Parts: sequence; C-alpha cells; structure tokens
Amino acid sequence: MKNTKTSSLRLSRRATLAALAVSAASVLAFSAPAPSFAEDKSIKVGIMSGEDEDVWRVVAAAAAKKGLTIETITFNDYTQPNEALERGEIDANAFQHKPYLDNQVNTHGYHIVPVGYTGVWPIGLYTKKFKQVSELPEGAVIGVPNDPSNEGRALRVLQNEGVIKLKDGTGILATIADVTENPKKVEIKELDAGIVGRSIEDLDAAVVNTDWALKSGLTPDNRIAQEPIADNPYRNFIAVKQGNENEEWVKTLVSAYQNDTVKAEFDKVYKGTGLSAY
Repeated sequence: MKNTKTSSLRLSRRATLAALAVSAASVLAFSAPAPSFAEDKSIKVGIMSGEDEDVWRVVAAAAAKKGLTIETITFNDYTQPNEALERGEIDANAFQHKPYLDNQVNTHGYHIVPVGYTGVWPIGLYTKKFKQVSELPEGAVIGVPNDPSNEGRALRVLQNEGVIKLKDGTGILATIADVTENPKKVEIKELDAGIVGRSIEDLDAAVVNTDWALKSGLTPDNRIAQEPIADNPYRNFIAVKQGNENEEWVKTLVSAYQNDTVKAEFDKVYKGTGLSAY
C-alpha cells in the first residue's frame, strides 16, 4: 500500500511547481517587449540615382532601428519610378513633386498618393556665357526640360525674368505653344531633364532642375535666375500606392526620413542646392 501522506506531499509539490511555472510564464509574457509591427518587413523604394543614394542610406539605417528594412531601387529617368510603383515592383518612391504626379495620374491613370514631404530643389536659369539675364543676346538658344510639369515650371522662370510672356491663364503645364511674346526671339529647345544641364556648353542658357544641375557640374555661380522659394508648389515627397497610405510601415518610412539626422546628410549632400521641405 502506498504511503498516502508522502503521495499527497509529492502532489502538493508538483502542483506548486506547476503554479510557479505558469506564474513565471505569465510574468514573462507581460514583461517581454512587444515585437515591432515591422519585424521582418522589407520594402523597396524607388529613387533617382546619384546624390540621393547617400541620403537614403541614412534613411535606411534609421528605418532598420524601427524594424523596417529598406532596399533602394535606383532609376535614371523620371518616367520609370511611377510605372514600377503602379505595377507593384516597388513599394514606394521618392523623386517627384505634386504637379508632376498629377500629370502622371491624368495621363496614365496611376493610383499613387503622396505620404510625406522630403525636399525642394528650386529650378534655375544657368549659363556659362553670361553674368545676368539682360546679357542674353537676340536669338539665344535656351534649353528647358521637356516633361510637362517641369517645362511649364521652366517657362515661368523665363517669364518672371521678362524673357518671354505666356498666354493669360496658362496653368502649370504651359508649353512653348503658350508663348505669346518673345522680344529677343530666343529659341527654346526642349530636352530631357537629365540632358538639359549636361548640354550647357552647346546652349546660351538652360533652365535646369537643381538636382540635375548638381549632377551636371553646375554651381550657384552659373545661376542667373531662380524661381521663388516662398509658397513653392514643387516640394518632393515619398509616394505609395493608393490604399497603403495608412499602413504602419508607411508611417515608419516617413518618420525615418523626416528627422534631424537625415536632414544633416541632406544638407551635406546637396550643399544648399536643395532644401528640406517638411
């Protein structure tokens, strides 16, 4: 016959140990830090090749601390990043301003929305032959970007400087067909945004996006006019597919960009030609 008292003691000890184990597990469950929502989350972000790659290395490091892995996919022209985002080949992109996106949406039916501002690069009129706009000769050849939104932006710089006049009521998508006055009979040459700055030696002047001016070796010393910075509608931003704008990883992505560490790198890379815009 078993010793009933001993058996009872053993059962009591087992019950006590079991209770302690459950209690310890409960404490661990409540005290352990909750895993990041973005644990093991990886995304692809489309950016333009060049200086922005340095900025996004810092962004990626900031995102990694929050559990979000960023792989940057570089592009060499402005049409590709939105195509890739619409097809789902990338999760976000960061290269464009609202007038450009609006035109892309209207033209291609893209479902893309902005989620956080990055920087602004005031577009300017550059030359290596003259010191001021008034020195531009009759018949001067002036290059402008040929994509719809940036061409209109460039033409407005020329209008602000009195080189041309545009049709009244012309919107941001003005083209050379909207030029109503051209007192110096300048020739406006439409070129790809990535080419216009590099063609400066063959032109009398060129209106160049500031990021492309930097890539083309142009400096503020070569700039004889610039669009106003106040109330500038051409701030660049991070964009995602419509429907993703409220996802937690999007919030983390934006916060990984909009901080002092990234701003310091941005200022270092762009040397004052671009300005943080958030």
